[in-house]
Amino acid sequence: MFLGKAELVSSVDNKYINTVYRTFVYPSIVRLSLFVRVPFKKIILSRKNILRRDNHRCQYCGSTSALTIDHIIPKSRGGDDTWENLVVACIKCNNKKSDRTPEEAKMSLRTKPKKPSHITFIKNFVGRVDEEWKPYLYM
Repeated sequence: MFLGKAELVSSVDNKYINTVYRTFVYPSIVRLSLFVRVPFKKIILSRKNILRRDNHRCQYCGSTSALTIDHIIPKSRGGDDTWENLVVACIKCNNKKSDRTPEEAKMSLRTKPKKPSHITFIKNFVGRVDEEWKPYLYM
């Protein structure tokens, strides 16, 4: 904003940035004057990211203790390591399901697994999303 590369859209009330000579309002939302293309990094399929996506909860019973990663279609039956085939499961549910599909084990998934978006990870990283940001984050 100081260099004229962005304009203020919204600011935080009663919060300021002070310099030696000037005081600026504390920005909450800014708009860039020129579009800058930022390539998004691919979200890597990892144990940590699967746990994040599933909110550290077993996708069969909802438990939050003793968690593992489960293949919905077991590897022995041709299941692969993809976002759509991996879910978080507690050890008890993982052992109960064993080398079967959820239908065969008569266990249902709480949510359908899918590849997360960058917005999901922004929400997890930030903790809470300011209500003013939601229209700009497609939420």
